[in-house]
Amino acid sequence: MTSRLFFALLSLPALCPTAGARGESGTGMAAHQAAESPGAGAVFRKETVRDRLWVWAHEAGVYNGAWGLPGDSRITPVEGAHYLGVPNIIFIRYEGKPEPPFNQYAIPFRSLKRVNWSITGAGGATSAEERAEVLRLAASMPNLTGVFMDDFFHLAAAQAEASSSYPDRDARNILTDENKTGAAPDPGSLRVEQLREVRDQLRADGRRVDLGVTLYTHQLDPRVLPHLELCDVISLWTWQSENLTDLGKNLAKLEGMAPGKRIWLGCYMWDFGNRKPMPLKRMQRQCELGLKWLRESRIDGMIFLAANICDLDLETVEWTRQWIAEVGAEPLTARRDRDSAP
Repeated sequence: MTSRLFFALLSLPALCPTAGARGESGTGMAAHQAAESPGAGAVFRKETVRDRLWVWAHEAGVYNGAWGLPGDSRITPVEGAHYLGVPNIIFIRYEGKPEPPFNQYAIPFRSLKRVNWSITGAGGATSAEERAEVLRLAASMPNLTGVFMDDFFHLAAAQAEASSSYPDRDARNILTDENKTGAAPDPGSLRVEQLREVRDQLRADGRRVDLGVTLYTHQLDPRVLPHLELCDVISLWTWQSENLTDLGKNLAKLEGMAPGKRIWLGCYMWDFGNRKPMPLKRMQRQCELGLKWLRESRIDGMIFLAANICDLDLETVEWTRQWIAEVGAEPLTARRDRDSAP
């Protein structure tokens, strides 16, 4: 064997970083992407727990100096996904970062199975220009399967006409200029008719792109229903960890409010609401309930927040990473292929 060939063979594992990172053989992202082969005309597909897992991400470093975190982070969104062993990502703009256009920034995201990109960023910030840019990105990025609306609902602000701030978010984002019409304040960052227009644009080229939204348990209120009716995916979040004791009750309430909607369970790996570490027992409870509900088809997915804390050596992150390695290959009941659904 020549030295050139020898060194070429040594370089091959770098093409599949997740398998080496998790110490697994044949269970990295490339392997399970290849395993999903529904074939021509297939309606149902086999999936594993890992296929239903997502990581929440922002641009590297945006949490630095905030949220009571123990140090600064430098990990990128895609690095965080690979580190956890999660094939899908929800990328949310945070305080205007990154700036458009997004095409070059999005190139590393091609290594992931599915990508959701925000059209309403952290704090509910949105604009027509940003939404148009994300739609252009979706048209050129086959694995961009959804757009997402973070911090979308602002019920207290709507009631007070945006005179007060949402927890840890400036009220200036709550009602955007395009949403200030002189009518009664809307509970969402976009009015229902604007959201319907966005939904129509997502279907314009014949390719289905999901519309997802963030909903906190303290926002399980009838005022959000007109907006939820237009969404494909609802992510349910418990802002303060002590309220996870009511997680089962809150899931049941959402199921009653929005029957038939796909629900993704949001799991914080840091207690952002209290600006302190997430107790490990509460992290375990989120994951154990989420797995149970995935098996029962009560939820469609789980989200771990966030990639931005995956390099801070947190106990909850390391436990979650190991848990994903242990349960990720478990098969789930076959479901209707989202791209084949009417």
